[in-house]
Amino acid sequence: MAKSSASFTCQSCGASHGRWAGRCEACGDWNTLAEQAPAEVVPKGIGSRVGKRGGRRLEFVGLAGKTREQPRRISGIDEFDRVCGGGLVPGSAILVGGDPGIGKSTLLLQALAALAKAGHRCVYISGEEAIDQVRMRAARLGLADAPLSLAAATSIRDILASLDTPDSAHVVVIDSIQTMFIDTMDSAPGTVSQVRGSAQELTRMAKRQGISVLLVGHVTKDGAIAGPKILEHMVDTVLSFEGERSHQFRILRTNKNRFGPTDEIGVFEMTDAGLAEVSNPSELFLADRRHGISGTAVFAGLEGTRPVLVEIQALLSVSTFGTPRRAVIGWDSGRLSMILAVLEARCGLNLGGSDVYLNVAGGLRIAEPAADLAVAAALVSAHFDSAMATDTAVFGEIGLGGEIRAVGQPEQRLREAAKLGFGRVIAPTPRGRQRAKGKSMPDVDEIGHLTDLVQIFASRGLAPSRATG
Repeated sequence: MAKSSASFTCQSCGASHGRWAGRCEACGDWNTLAEQAPAEVVPKGIGSRVGKRGGRRLEFVGLAGKTREQPRRISGIDEFDRVCGGGLVPGSAILVGGDPGIGKSTLLLQALAALAKAGHRCVYISGEEAIDQVRMRAARLGLADAPLSLAAATSIRDILASLDTPDSAHVVVIDSIQTMFIDTMDSAPGTVSQVRGSAQELTRMAKRQGISVLLVGHVTKDGAIAGPKILEHMVDTVLSFEGERSHQFRILRTNKNRFGPTDEIGVFEMTDAGLAEVSNPSELFLADRRHGISGTAVFAGLEGTRPVLVEIQALLSVSTFGTPRRAVIGWDSGRLSMILAVLEARCGLNLGGSDVYLNVAGGLRIAEPAADLAVAAALVSAHFDSAMATDTAVFGEIGLGGEIRAVGQPEQRLREAAKLGFGRVIAPTPRGRQRAKGKSMPDVDEIGHLTDLVQIFASRGLAPSRATG
């Protein structure tokens, strides 16, 4: 019999090491290696003789064929259904992550109650709360009359015995995957092996029985879903529930979706009665906007298939330290450094000695490069201490040469701006075909270089602010 040896597995990334070390060589985290029990080693391989080792021949089929299309399970909560790609796909596994207390359990309980009222058999399994605690939350949300089933369990064996049968349930919520365990493993719940094995068994059950399984996942202090990275590869959809506790709204974002777009967002507002969906998030993000203040610009963005208008704020102040400070909330700090460098090198603005503070109002995180021009407009407005017109929106990408590049789906951005009363948009010159025009479209000031944007503020005859000298 071949000798087996213990291994040490990183609890952050799942990498295996032959000996213990203070630091994982794969992910760089400290004190995350835990010893795993030695696995039974098979003395010989499976071999090449078919039928001698208990295997079976696979039946291969062609790509062309008829597949019965199953309808999606619609909850009726439009923001939730949009992020899932139009509803829950039968047999899919969905992983929902978010900070503690952000509202993951509340959201899933509301979605499950809506699905149950629509006629679907729904099961809510909690590994963190007792049944009475879940009932208390349901009563507070006004969902006590929802026809869904509750259970408090953490054993995967018991869950499979109850649900791995035809027509047992349509939708199942597991809250949370870090509390589940398989009794054949010696490790504690929450470890890499337990999380990986539990998710694998639940995903297999979902595929066999056509059950839509929603798994709640904890996150680390960096915001990443705790456990092995393979957990995100095993499931069909990964959703992240984001938001600041100081703000009343939450954002459900798609990070991965095999059955829909991967950049959709759903906006919810936290109220005393639970999470209320926000059908027009642009109005929410611009609700507290004040007019006539320098250093602000309205960005006409796009999140998935939904256009969103959000205010970008910039503040410049004289630096009191040798190295100026760069503070960014809601945007990429690397792109801010690039925009500042282009403004200095291509437009001649002296910003190197100023502290720069940039904020995306409302707590939304922006990732698309189309926000470059809006950020530059806010910085130039703060530099000249000149407020942008209140009915003007901005979008466009900036190159290192100072050129303004076209972005995708400009018509949708223009329509959203017109719907909210913006009569003017500063945007790049469209490439290929002409931009659509009409009575419902705002006037578009097409610019090709960043110096054109600077000239808009400089032509007003206002001196630069004292903060930038």
